[in-house]
Amino acid sequence: MIMALSHDDLWPRAGSWPAFRAGDDADAVLLGGPTRRTSLSPTGAHATPAAIRDAPTRYSPTLMGPPVVDLAEVLRVLDAGDVVEPDGDDGIATTVARVHELADTTRLVVALGGDNALTYPVARGAGATGLITIDAHFDLRDGVSNGSPVRRLIEDAPDGERIDPSRIVQIGIADFANSAAYAARAAEWGIRVITIDEVRRRGIDDVVAEATRIAGAGAAARIHLDVDVDAADRAAAPGCPASVPGGFAAGELRALVRSIVADPRVVSADIAEVDASADTDDMRTVRLAALCVLEMLAALATR
Repeated sequence: MIMALSHDDLWPRAGSWPAFRAGDDADAVLLGGPTRRTSLSPTGAHATPAAIRDAPTRYSPTLMGPPVVDLAEVLRVLDAGDVVEPDGDDGIATTVARVHELADTTRLVVALGGDNALTYPVARGAGATGLITIDAHFDLRDGVSNGSPVRRLIEDAPDGERIDPSRIVQIGIADFANSAAYAARAAEWGIRVITIDEVRRRGIDDVVAEATRIAGAGAAARIHLDVDVDAADRAAAPGCPASVPGGFAAGELRALVRSIVADPRVVSADIAEVDASADTDDMRTVRLAALCVLEMLAALATR
């Protein structure tokens, strides 16, 4: 039984953002990208964009500060709906074009996945020159799958849209979740890898300062942030097929997201690898993904 949420005029709810229309200007625009067809494991990730859109209504848009800030009063956030079929060559082309269109009208495009295959077209469409991933995995596999978007951005993207691996930072790479071969590939290509243990040893502020410096190098830098929620501890993200015990605590993931997006060179982001159909009854994984969206908006308001 689904219980209706209470109503209080003095306690407004987040979410329910207006639809994007051609010509609209906004501070942030959401776009659903329900990629799933090349997933390495069975997934119902196509159900996730709608679930993430619904979840923010459980939260308020208010930051405690000080000062207290109502995000609904300081930001214009619009929803551009979903790319209907984002997988395959045609779907990739459609997603690239749609993100490119939105990036011209907003400071931040937030793509709601779907699996991690979404990162490839969204970063291309946003014109990213640098990439930061929060992920337990390298995503440097050969072929086309949710395990290959980082490699594809380096090798498969058209000329002018490829990302120099020396401007890629991967945060949260975990033991027992990768192979030695892909670790060697990352090292050979010059990708900066920051393991979850290093994050905890150094602290979030120090790690983010390094990550944004590397990914934001060069003139007119544009950073894409990939938030693979399976970087979170499995207790916080049971709806991620590849999440493992010992990942980031929910608070650590949220703090990383807010700190990175506070950098004005971050122009796009995606939230990936949540399978809403496999979540717990309390939808804790979807709620964490929705809170990551709100953290991005909080960061945008502080720029």
